[in-house]
Amino acid sequence: MSTPFEVCPYDAPLGAEIRGLDLSVALPQATIDALRDTWHDYLVLVFRDQTMNDEQQFAFTTQFGALEHTPQKLLELAREGRVDESAPQITVISNVIENGVALGRLGNSEALWHSDSNFAQVPPAASILRAVEVPSSGGNTGFMNMYQALALLPAALRGAIDERHTKHDPTFDSSGKRRPEYADVAHPAQGPGPIHPLIRTHPGSGKPVLYLGRRAGAYVMDMDLAQSELLLDAIWAQIIDADITWTHQWRAGDVLMWDNRCTMHRRDAFDGSVRRVMHRTQLAGDRPR
Repeated sequence: MSTPFEVCPYDAPLGAEIRGLDLSVALPQATIDALRDTWHDYLVLVFRDQTMNDEQQFAFTTQFGALEHTPQKLLELAREGRVDESAPQITVISNVIENGVALGRLGNSEALWHSDSNFAQVPPAASILRAVEVPSSGGNTGFMNMYQALALLPAALRGAIDERHTKHDPTFDSSGKRRPEYADVAHPAQGPGPIHPLIRTHPGSGKPVLYLGRRAGAYVMDMDLAQSELLLDAIWAQIIDADITWTHQWRAGDVLMWDNRCTMHRRDAFDGSVRRVMHRTQLAGDRPR
């Protein structure tokens, strides 16, 4: 038996609001299956006015599959070359500092276009972000449809990236800042990070999709560095101002679920004097192919 829900698509290249569901309780499998199909159609799902705690957020996420570790844990595991079977934790994204200790990560700064944890050998399939406290303005999150990003590339540029792979260097964070634990390398091909195809096949839709990860530290394998930079610059120039994005304005109680395999996202900066607290879980992914 399925719990009915309403799908309200946005007038945008991606995104839909889902109405009529309480995410704090277990949903019938038929409802989860219907949500998964809707998610594949719209890439980002928005659930308003939800009242959940961390345990309920974990429970909602696991209805779609296995949980993934936080980005910080994935970075640690990648540096140490090991796996960890311990239970994944919530990522707290916040600018709040209490008694000199930061409550969470990422602060107030702008986040550039990126895919979550692209530096992992198997990046997460989804991120589910719950708004606990939000500022009255700023801090909005933009999303980009990477199916459409691939489709709008000119034929010559599309041909230039067929069968190409990129190095996804973890040296730079989503704001473009260098992580202090990573040193300079003589050539990016010798640097840290996995290699993923520029065009991958989405396992749910079966459709080809452009997979960039993020611009900072990216390198197209088996190319001269200058040629790699020119090619990546050409791709980003085609998509960055294209009409393939939608921006979500947050309210407390919002829960967003986005497909990390076929979207990129960015965050606006905001007034750091206003509290912002959000909790994120991640769904384990599949190796890009």
